Amino acid sequence: MYSLPRTVRASAAILFTMTLATIPGWAAPAKVPMQVTGYVINADLDPAANRLTATAAVTFTALDDLNSVTFELNNGLQLTKLTDAAKKPLESERLTTNSTVRITLAAPLAKGTSTTYNFEYAGTLTGSDTSPVEGIKLAAVGEPISILLYAGRWFPMTGLFTNRFTTEMHIRVPSDERVVGSGATGQKSLPGNRTEYSFNWTKPGFPGTIVAGKFLEPISAPGVANIKVYVTEARKGGAVDFAQTAAKEFEFMTSSFGQPESGRINIVELPDDSVSAAWAPEIAAIGGRRIVDHNSQRLLANTLARQWWGSEISPATLNDAWITNGMSRYAEMMYVEDASGKTAFQTAVTDVSAGALAYDTEPLTTLGRLDPFSPQFQSMTLEKGAMVFHMLRWEMGDDVFLKFLRGLLSQYTDKSVRSSNVETVATAQSQVQFGPFFAQWIDGTGAPAFANKFTVFRLGNNKGFRTVGAVTQDLDLFRMPVELRIETDGKTEIRRVDVSGTESAYSIETFGRPRRIGIDPQNWLLKSTPDLAVRVAVLRGQQQVAQGDLTAALVEYQKALDANKNSSLAAYRIGEIFFMQRNYQSAANSFRDALRGDGDPKWVEVWSHIELGRIFDVTGQRDRAVNEYRLAVQTNDNTQGAVNEARALMQKPYVRERADN
Repeated sequence: MYSLPRTVRASAAILFTMTLATIPGWAAPAKVPMQVTGYVINADLDPAANRLTATAAVTFTALDDLNSVTFELNNGLQLTKLTDAAKKPLESERLTTNSTVRITLAAPLAKGTSTTYNFEYAGTLTGSDTSPVEGIKLAAVGEPISILLYAGRWFPMTGLFTNRFTTEMHIRVPSDERVVGSGATGQKSLPGNRTEYSFNWTKPGFPGTIVAGKFLEPISAPGVANIKVYVTEARKGGAVDFAQTAAKEFEFMTSSFGQPESGRINIVELPDDSVSAAWAPEIAAIGGRRIVDHNSQRLLANTLARQWWGSEISPATLNDAWITNGMSRYAEMMYVEDASGKTAFQTAVTDVSAGALAYDTEPLTTLGRLDPFSPQFQSMTLEKGAMVFHMLRWEMGDDVFLKFLRGLLSQYTDKSVRSSNVETVATAQSQVQFGPFFAQWIDGTGAPAFANKFTVFRLGNNKGFRTVGAVTQDLDLFRMPVELRIETDGKTEIRRVDVSGTESAYSIETFGRPRRIGIDPQNWLLKSTPDLAVRVAVLRGQQQVAQGDLTAALVEYQKALDANKNSSLAAYRIGEIFFMQRNYQSAANSFRDALRGDGDPKWVEVWSHIELGRIFDVTGQRDRAVNEYRLAVQTNDNTQGAVNEARALMQKPYVRERADN
């Protein structure tokens, strides 16, 4: 999230496997002309040689008359044999530019025909160099952990997170390793110190992720039998606490959304150089550092929410990805509200609103043409998608909103869902016509910038006051109920008014004289505000940093300062850039500006002291460094382990490697 300090910030990662990246030259594929229905996969993993050897029987149905068939497959894997259902060889062409295999058919395959192709393939998988998503490690065989994530295309596939399928898998590994997959059915010993793990997932879904490694015996929390944690020796210290947190989150989501397809969850460690999280039926895969990090509740909640929003139902096309991406994010926020209260929830709403506005130039229903791992697709489907559900909750009320969510899940279990389906279920469950709402937020772009003008009149005979005013905003087609908070000499009054068009009149009577009228004080609506303008610019700057463009990042951070010259957050981010560039004096000046700024967010104070301490350590001023670390400890703000970090640095000076750029 943009609101976290650089040193421990998670790699932004939550479409599908939570990641921010770009694929140069990527273009949205045309409509997939076939539906894969099932796989039978046999795979051998050789971690010492980083090698995968596999066979895959792929059963699919032609949705059109086909002269050729194309499957996606990781570029690190080479086909050694390819046959049809009758075991006759098929002609194929490897296209490494888009990680695919194209099969030219000797005779056309008629629409509606179902058949099975048999693939034999092998290759070396070491990291991101062969990944279908540039720069992101999604499939790698090695020690101590091998990851074969669905998005890594380690088996022939099509329709990323839209084509639902079943699997039967047999995974063979060295006998000192364990394997985690969907629908475990057993294991058996093989000659040569090998073990075979079998998995069978019979419901159409996305059971395409396998994680294997030198994991300890699965760890669980006392009284929690359905959640197991698979970690290496190095991460075992955080396993029990993580299992306890997962149990609370899973119970909350079950009570909110209903029973998932499986009540069993396997939390499994991912390598730290991979994505921060991934999911599959019965699987929540989390980066090892995050398992021992006490501030990973939101990441875990989002990943667990995928058992409902992604696994139980899925988007029909990538134009519909906002449904499952957005609701998994909103499920995470709902848990924050339940576990930490309204203040923490409001902070999360502000964070998500900034993400929703960062790239709001395309309607949600047109995003399928974008790279699904791009910052725009991520921000829109996750953050704006979450805000759509947040606003639906505002219009429906809490009870009807939960009824709507359960209805959507039950009606489309093991199926794909479209935006039009969501509108239909919302209308049916609430008896409210949501056509205008979806036209505004799903098919449109932009967010209103509200203003208020009013006049107060005293009523006779000591009857109080009448306030006559109007809510104004800049979107001509906007239409939604908006909450007003009227602060008077006496009690605070809350009113709900219908806003339609650029100016909507209201008249309110109160006993006390109104002193201030706030519009949407609880942030139920996605709206443009000066504060969000700062946060949006900072977020865009962080995404430029993630892509390695520090100059562009500085431009965005400067926009934030232009919007608010006292922004502590913008000054802090500028200090980060200068520190990365080894411009220590400018970095120190920026961190000082952050400390003198508006103090929003609060964690900027503690982390600015830590960064100043590091600068003093690097420049050989140990006494001044220790003083900054002491000031950091005195804030008593342990956001992302800040106080722990400061105490460690008081004991051992920060040393920056020359290769650290």
